[in-house]
Amino acid sequence: MTIREVSQKYGLTPDTLRYYERIGLIPPVPRGKNGARDYGEESCQWVELMKCMRSAGVQIEALIEYAALAQRGDETLEARRALLVRQREQLTARMADMQASLDRLDYKIDLCAQRIACRGRENP
Repeated sequence: MTIREVSQKYGLTPDTLRYYERIGLIPPVPRGKNGARDYGEESCQWVELMKCMRSAGVQIEALIEYAALAQRGDETLEARRALLVRQREQLTARMADMQASLDRLDYKIDLCAQRIACRGRENP
């Protein structure tokens, strides 16, 4: 796939894809005979993983570390697993914070709705 096709498929700009490759977030993408990037299945899987992780708020530095470890092979499996576990713990904590914020918003919305309903009964 061309960079434009991958860009459209994953909703990332070509500049973002080039940046991800340049900083090591995704491994170097193979080039075709014309020198253009030729995204295969493996490259697309990396793009999909990184988009998912970035959307979840995982830090770029952790993802760069993960990508570097993965490129070194199976001897890094334990280190990769430990990194992923840490990221999962951080994500779980952020989700708990977000749930608390959502609960607070729901409470305030309900409070406003109750006050609106009471006001409507007072003024016929």
